[in-house]
Amino acid sequence: MVSPLPASDDALLLDAYSATVADAVDLVGPAVCNIERVGSRGQGSGFVISHDGLVVTNSHVVGDAAVVRVAMPDGAAAEGRVVGSDPDTDIALVRADGSYRTVARLGNSKSLRRGQIAIAIGNPLGFEWTVTAGVVSALGRSMRASTGRLIDDVIQTDASLNPGNSGGPLVSSAGEVIGVNTAIIRGAQGIAFAVAANTANYVVSEIIRHGRVRRAWIGVAADTVPLPRKAAVAAGVPGTSAVRIRRIEPGSPAALAGLMDGDIVLSVDGRPLAGVDDMIRALDAERIGRASLFVTIRRGALRTVEVTPTARRSS
Repeated sequence: MVSPLPASDDALLLDAYSATVADAVDLVGPAVCNIERVGSRGQGSGFVISHDGLVVTNSHVVGDAAVVRVAMPDGAAAEGRVVGSDPDTDIALVRADGSYRTVARLGNSKSLRRGQIAIAIGNPLGFEWTVTAGVVSALGRSMRASTGRLIDDVIQTDASLNPGNSGGPLVSSAGEVIGVNTAIIRGAQGIAFAVAANTANYVVSEIIRHGRVRRAWIGVAADTVPLPRKAAVAAGVPGTSAVRIRRIEPGSPAALAGLMDGDIVLSVDGRPLAGVDDMIRALDAERIGRASLFVTIRRGALRTVEVTPTARRSS
């Protein structure tokens, strides 16, 4: 009787990798659903996060629909109501009718490391899931949402996205959701992005509590302008650019505080503003109703203006 040849180290490693990916897919896959807009061709993927049918997906997957069809891998289908959608982060929350045994758990994306296994799971057809695997290529990327706002803390991965997989989970080797697959770069080879799980968790919490994501608003239109070095040194801020106010809405927090068209804003509560995106990031929900100090330049003179943002109006 001939003894079997010993497995090579490479084969053992491959088997271990395969088992890791397969185990994570078995854990999360049954919670990954297909989402289809009723009366429309638009569709994508999502994943169930609670036993009573809360489903996370992309905002662009649900579009402006109020009701969607949610189909699970076991063939079950249900009507889903769009609870809320946040185009600024491309995250939406749906509540599907019925109860669900398998749910996916949102992990802590802050603990991610470059090079760790990343598994993209989608459900483009409604009765099975598709899987691609790779690694976390980069962390802390920014990506422009359809609204023009930057989505911060985006995960870049080489786990390619198949058509219809947008809105599905990006999963770690431990079977935790580390991101929500959201976009690919057309024309680029093997580059995909996912909104970090911590961002998705925050958006879901805001939608559940308030029906929308609250963000601070001061009522200005602005652009990015060069900042003379002398002005930067005088203000004690780094960088070579700042934010110029182009227009102020009457009766807005900025108008009430005395900001004027043409003012150059250098910082908010000591946080330097190198451009409009920095100001957008600074105006988060924590600043709603809280006085914030805006350091500005007007006609060459430094000024400090106290502005109390309100909640941004729903679009």
